[in-house]
Amino acid sequence: MVKRIIIWDIEAGKNRKAILKYWRDRTKSVTYSKKLNLLFSNSVKRLVDFPFSGKKFDESEIRYIFVKDYLIFYKFSDSQIIILKIWDGKQVQENLDI
Repeated sequence: MVKRIIIWDIEAGKNRKAILKYWRDRTKSVTYSKKLNLLFSNSVKRLVDFPFSGKKFDESEIRYIFVKDYLIFYKFSDSQIIILKIWDGKQVQENLDI
């Protein structure tokens, strides 16, 4: 079996950067941002072996996992895990556009 590769969509990459910058600016330190980034990375890496571990989003092929207060949305195939978006779980879901 071919090992799936992880692909970060441009929007997901921007979401990640913005979240990490927010925490760096808020805490005036990189410590929490580094820990959160590591949590994001490790959680996404687990999807390579366990792509069905996320919950289904609506009736689509999109799934999501929780990492702290954030939802990481993704879809997958036999060869890829595509990270679509990172969403702050405290935001209103009606504003969520995937």
